Amino acid sequence: MAEAPGSVGIVAPQTAQFEQGLELACGRRLPRFELIYECYGELNRERSNAVLICHALSGHHHAAGYHNEDERKPGWWDDCIGPGKAIDTNRFHVVSLNNIGGCHGSTGPRSINPETGRVYGPDFPSLRARDWVNSQAMLSDLLGIEQWAAVIGGSLGGMQAMRWALSYPKRVRHCVVIAAALKLSAQNIAFNELARQAILSDPDYQAGHYLDGESIPRKGLALARMIGHITYLSDDAMAEKFGRELRSGTFDQGSESRVEFQVESYLRHQGSVFSENFDANTYLLMTRALDYFDLAREYGDDPVAAFSQAIASFMVISFSSDWRFSSQRSREIVNALIAAGREVSYAEIEADQGHDAFLLPIPRYRDVLSAYMQRVGDGG
Repeated sequence: MAEAPGSVGIVAPQTAQFEQGLELACGRRLPRFELIYECYGELNRERSNAVLICHALSGHHHAAGYHNEDERKPGWWDDCIGPGKAIDTNRFHVVSLNNIGGCHGSTGPRSINPETGRVYGPDFPSLRARDWVNSQAMLSDLLGIEQWAAVIGGSLGGMQAMRWALSYPKRVRHCVVIAAALKLSAQNIAFNELARQAILSDPDYQAGHYLDGESIPRKGLALARMIGHITYLSDDAMAEKFGRELRSGTFDQGSESRVEFQVESYLRHQGSVFSENFDANTYLLMTRALDYFDLAREYGDDPVAAFSQAIASFMVISFSSDWRFSSQRSREIVNALIAAGREVSYAEIEADQGHDAFLLPIPRYRDVLSAYMQRVGDGG
């Protein structure tokens, strides 16, 4: 383990069990369920310094530190969480969890349905962002956290953070929304459907019951990841990283060797790794929840009316090259918050990395987030 300065070090996931179950937005009830989570930093005596991290589409509870001495890669947001970092664990008690429906330990399609004794598979209930937020509120109760100093999320996580501010306004002091939107555009929904069809058309998907047999829809999952990954990057980022560099073959006349571009090899690798670590039914579930999200739907499609329910102060961050969740979408959030009379700060970060920028160590991004979290920690 190459521990970086400011690391939270070795962390151990914890599991919370909820025997009372959860009523879901789809009308079904999830019987007893489990949430897996990690904590970094100490909860103060007043229990006022807790920060909740909401993960994005393929995220999970392991946001910082390492699980063992041999782990080479830290948690997915390790650059921002730790002693002296933007989300400073010397000041904050940070909670990061894997949502229900996930495939990293929380109850999801791979879990056993207690009512049938069989794996849920494709029969796992449909989910909405509000279901995740409601289950997170149950975890908050279990941990004795009555109010979060901040709820923070990027992409789909940012949508959950906004839902927190509306569903539990008195339990959120600050809401940090990064690279998100009030709802998906038609283009975004189309990309998600294309990725889903890649999975559904894989013969090994077996109508979602692949866990009953020996096969897993690896090809479909890999292709879904490749489609998604392309949309998370910008043209400039791909050009800088790969250009038209070749991994193998040649364009020389007379050569019959197959030409392979570096970007092709990279995408295949990303898809292959993803297909080994993620569940196909979870991917379908998560992308549909992303498509269904519309913060203002129940408020007459008026985001100003929606944000009028909130009490929290907001920080909204976007990235200049993010075309999947563009800065225009973030400005729509900001404009609605201003019209609703809410306190809001906004920063558009110049970055070439596309949507993935919210996960990367970009100095200006880190400085903006650090400055705002300093304010959170000071009680502003």
